[in-house]
Amino acid sequence: MAMAGARKAKRKGKRAARKIARRGLMLVLSSPSGAGKTTLSRMLLKADKSVELSVSVTTRPRRPGEKHGRDYFFIQKPQFEKMVVNGELLEWAEVFGNLYGTPRAPVERALAAGRDVLFDIDWQGTQQLGQTARSDMASIFVLPPSIPELERRLRARALDAELVIRGRMAKAGDELSHWFEYDYVVLNDDIERAFADVRQILAAERLKRERLTGLSDFVRGLQAKL
Repeated sequence: MAMAGARKAKRKGKRAARKIARRGLMLVLSSPSGAGKTTLSRMLLKADKSVELSVSVTTRPRRPGEKHGRDYFFIQKPQFEKMVVNGELLEWAEVFGNLYGTPRAPVERALAAGRDVLFDIDWQGTQQLGQTARSDMASIFVLPPSIPELERRLRARALDAELVIRGRMAKAGDELSHWFEYDYVVLNDDIERAFADVRQILAAERLKRERLTGLSDFVRGLQAKL
């Protein structure tokens, strides 16, 4: 009888613990082009179904294999500018002559439902998010192991013309100068090790006291039983 009672109490405790609600978080990954943030983003989305990608709107042309609504929402500049004026974007920036921005509504819905939203954005977008939603954000800057390796990766993916690659390399120095503005820094000299670092950061951020919206009630419930 005593063992049965203990098992029943244990099951009841587990059910109570599952009632602790959590507000979702915005996990930001930034890096110079070619350092690995997009690869790490794809790995995380595949491994963790509680994370969803924030799909940006952009005015840049669609690349081969990209799908509207999956990779980006591809729109014209006048529509983008209207979204800015109407306050429909959490952040936006101009990168290499193209406009990029994050729609506000789907992100706010996800956070309220306890889901985490992944952002693959640059330092300009990260700064804007920090101004409007700092308590919901955790930011990671991904470093390349070396500049020659960064250039090698850009050329290996064969997505951009030579002029674009040179522009990305020229801009890398400016992007690297913002590493200290981020909460965490991950060195991507080995993709599996870098991915493990990202997952550890996410796990720790999910356990932050301020994100556990049901924690106060749970603790008060424990205290009431004493």
